[in-house]
Amino acid sequence: MKPHALMAATALALLPVTASAERGSDGELKILYWQAASTMNPYLSGIAKEVEAASLVLEPLARFSETGALVPILVDEIPTVENGGVAEDLMSITWTLREGLTWADGTAVTPQDVIFTWKYCTDEQSGCAALSQFDGVADVVAVDDRTIEVRFSEPKPYPYTAFVSSEAPILQEAQFKDCTGNLVATCTEENTYPVGTGPYMVTDFRANDVITYAMNPNYREADKPAFASVTIKGGGDPASAARAVLQTGEVDYAWNLQLSPDILAQMTDGPGEVIASDGSAVEFIFMNQTDPDPALGEARATFAGGKHPFLSDPRVGKALSLAIDRSVIAEALYGDAGVPGCAVVPAPELYASDANAGCEVQDLEAAASLLDEAGWTDSDGDGIRDKDGEKLSILFQTSTNGVRQDSQALIKQWWGEIGVETELRNIDASVFFGGDPGSPDTRQKFYADVQMYTDNSKGQDPEAFLGNWSCANVPSPETQWQGNNIQRFCSEDYDALIAEFRTAATLDERGRVAREMNDMLIDSYSIVPLIHRNNISGKARSLEGVRMNSWDSQIWNIADWYRAE
Repeated sequence: MKPHALMAATALALLPVTASAERGSDGELKILYWQAASTMNPYLSGIAKEVEAASLVLEPLARFSETGALVPILVDEIPTVENGGVAEDLMSITWTLREGLTWADGTAVTPQDVIFTWKYCTDEQSGCAALSQFDGVADVVAVDDRTIEVRFSEPKPYPYTAFVSSEAPILQEAQFKDCTGNLVATCTEENTYPVGTGPYMVTDFRANDVITYAMNPNYREADKPAFASVTIKGGGDPASAARAVLQTGEVDYAWNLQLSPDILAQMTDGPGEVIASDGSAVEFIFMNQTDPDPALGEARATFAGGKHPFLSDPRVGKALSLAIDRSVIAEALYGDAGVPGCAVVPAPELYASDANAGCEVQDLEAAASLLDEAGWTDSDGDGIRDKDGEKLSILFQTSTNGVRQDSQALIKQWWGEIGVETELRNIDASVFFGGDPGSPDTRQKFYADVQMYTDNSKGQDPEAFLGNWSCANVPSPETQWQGNNIQRFCSEDYDALIAEFRTAATLDERGRVAREMNDMLIDSYSIVPLIHRNNISGKARSLEGVRMNSWDSQIWNIADWYRAE
């Protein structure tokens, strides 16, 4: 397929669904995210609870629909080579803002806001969570008062990363101009009450608790949204969230009901219903490649502190992976909502590598042999392997969640069978996924040996997602502990593949490079796929217009939601 056809196939614009209620006529919409948001700035997090809470307010130029197709948001159409929006030489893409587009405060949205957003995220001191979205962008310039040209450092066959998806929205320059570089995390007012273009604006923000929203008086669609206000309540757990939407009807929508199938099956006869969508979401185990020893002080879990004493050896990571029975976890804890995961990018099929196929088969004997080969033996007969006076002992952390704690318990048992001692730790999800640079308990700080959570690519092309594992994207004190290369994997060869992927022009080429990147990550055993899972949420049966989305924000089309009569 030629580059032009690649872009035409990707840039499918879907018309929004029209709500069947008048603007503001449906009162309050109650949403429950049991992982509470700690900021309204997705550039400081990159994790769903913040990205999705912010998506009601902050918008990108384009988003991905529930099918993974591109949908214009702040522009009238998706640029392609065919319509003249993408240069024939693939060195630039031109976006034209909707006419009369304004921020919630009534001021005009301009190309300068888009240019500022690029500079904001790519500042070396910002630690921007969406940094990989801007890979290959050499410059962003204003052509006129509505037109922006994004220029690339090399031909970019897939130009839909910068300013695309809920992870890379446009910020208002007037509000954030004094919040750049190492100041990004210090601007509390700006990061919690951003001025946006979305259907809602924040009226009250309580970190790790409740967010209330009112309608944006300057929203571009005069008949939307149908709900006059929105409340997103945080806290609790998946079980209490499921009860609130499925049984008691306390809320209209509850996000991420990660529950075992037997528990979920007991809650299906009330005022709510379960909704699900598949995509590329994977429950991963991340193996820290740096040393998290508290004795290292500020160098802890950074390159300055040195390599991890045993997880930097891929043989150890592979042994830990081989010891896991993914089929048992999938069947017992996920049911129809999950299957054993063997790839970093399991979908779409073009990008899914089968190099790690068969990972669902547990092999304790092979795992033990690998640890023997790596020099880890039980020299003192206490059941725990050791080497050079150090025990093979792991601190394994994740967020507080019944399915995850059950997964931890199973994995601890299996690792114990090959002579690995494991200490389990669970952290409140609002803290673990919060990104507070002052907290020792965030996934970015990674003050543990191993941690587990779900991640996935946005849209049908994984260029930006696979770009997360560049050396430049490793969290550190210099970046306010921001960055999505959580396990601190760093490889010049992998960085070279990131650059190659940016210029891969045909679908065959893109599939080949993506699979090669997948295999390099797998072979490092710094990231271990566990379960390829569906996204499952719950909604009131009376709530209409919901289009469950695994490729972008779940609540991406909230302006179209309404209450059925």
